[in-house]
Amino acid sequence: MAELHTLSLTVNGQPQQCAVQPRRHLVDFIRNDLGLKGSHLGCEHGVCGACTVEVDGRIVRGCLTLAVQAQGCSVRTIEGLSEDGDVRDLQEAFVRHNALQCGFCTPGMVMAAKELLAAKPDATRTEVREWMSGNYCRCTGYHAIVDAICETLDLRAGRKSLPAQEAA
Repeated sequence: MAELHTLSLTVNGQPQQCAVQPRRHLVDFIRNDLGLKGSHLGCEHGVCGACTVEVDGRIVRGCLTLAVQAQGCSVRTIEGLSEDGDVRDLQEAFVRHNALQCGFCTPGMVMAAKELLAAKPDATRTEVREWMSGNYCRCTGYHAIVDAICETLDLRAGRKSLPAQEAA
């Protein structure tokens, strides 16, 4: 059995210190050791995006990142984003556009879309599609996801407003 390493990091604003095996993936640590089940294991090859989390403000694939690589870092999961309210408008747009069905990919989609909203607040529909191309969804066909993200971009930029009954 491999030697354990002491891991100190912050997850969703809470300091954590745990002993982990050096080959333990970040998403396994988050799900199994911390009990945060929002990030999912999909392909385990970094292709599908279901395991996406944020490390020091940048999204990473939790299945490709070792937990020990997050030593001293600040990690946010979908639970942390949801609690902070940073993506409430985006999540509400996903619901309005039926951009989630089974929900398996949704946390990774929201994490990737959150980074897009911050990095490219003037993104075009084509740029949204390109940015989100690293996340797979087996249920929605992507149009609803892109619609939800584009609506959020428009709402944040003031190019659109919701009808009164939807805003309430």
